[in-house]
Amino acid sequence: MEKNTPEISEHCKMSIVGIRDVQDIMGGKWKYMIVTALHFSGKMRFMDLKRLINKIAPKVLSKELKDLELSNLVTRTVCDTKPITVEYELTDLGNSLNIIIKAMGDWGLKYRQSLSRK
Repeated sequence: MEKNTPEISEHCKMSIVGIRDVQDIMGGKWKYMIVTALHFSGKMRFMDLKRLINKIAPKVLSKELKDLELSNLVTRTVCDTKPITVEYELTDLGNSLNIIIKAMGDWGLKYRQSLSRK
């Protein structure tokens, strides 16, 4: 027995593919926060990111930064200082997430406000 299913547009199918790609790259609890911090703050050192993104373990932050670097969203620069410092910065591709980050932040604040009105 065949169910009557609506025709799914090509645009819908491609949107799902694109969203799956975003989930694969940005999945997890911390990557959006890291990208947001770097977007608003520019270059940041590891410990500054750690302090800003409260409750993230150093090992997890390191892994997430490596993942973002492999995805070409973040660059890692080793500075010629004593002691050696490392700075992280969004690439142009990483900065292109600005629209998404802003929309998610705006939506999250509206959602929080809607809950407080209940």
